[in-house]
Amino acid sequence: MEISRTHTFDHPLEVCWAMFHDPASHVAKFEAMGHRELELVSSDVTDGSIRLVIERLVDVDVPGFAKRVMQPTNLLRSVDEWHAAEDGTYRGTFELETRGVPIQISGATRLESAGEATEYEIVIDLSVRVPLIGGRIAQHSRGIVERQVTEEFRLGDEWLASHGPS
Repeated sequence: MEISRTHTFDHPLEVCWAMFHDPASHVAKFEAMGHRELELVSSDVTDGSIRLVIERLVDVDVPGFAKRVMQPTNLLRSVDEWHAAEDGTYRGTFELETRGVPIQISGATRLESAGEATEYEIVIDLSVRVPLIGGRIAQHSRGIVERQVTEEFRLGDEWLASHGPS
């Protein structure tokens, strides 16, 4: 199942790139989302790229029909990669591994200048490997993912407001 969302940050591309290029912004975002026991496993930052691996505990509501295959608290490992593209945009990929849960989440991201603003696009591929109830779990998981993306947009706006140029 594909989920696609866009958001406009009211800051120029260079300011938004500085946020996505800063490991501290990712850590702060996850902490603000209520993720806990967060560990920055690795960060490889160059002028035009970043690769982050972050592990954390995440709590989710599990519907009764999914309790046999999902737990309310899960260890999540995310791998995020961003790089400067030749066309002046910044592009990325991400993978989320939830240990012991039959859900795969991966996707692609893009930052593009929109004058004094920046367009942020995220495309998520969500798949569930469970016979019979996989579709129901996917629909439930879609809601969780959509709420997380909305929260990511809001927290990005907050970060830029407090860390961007005055």
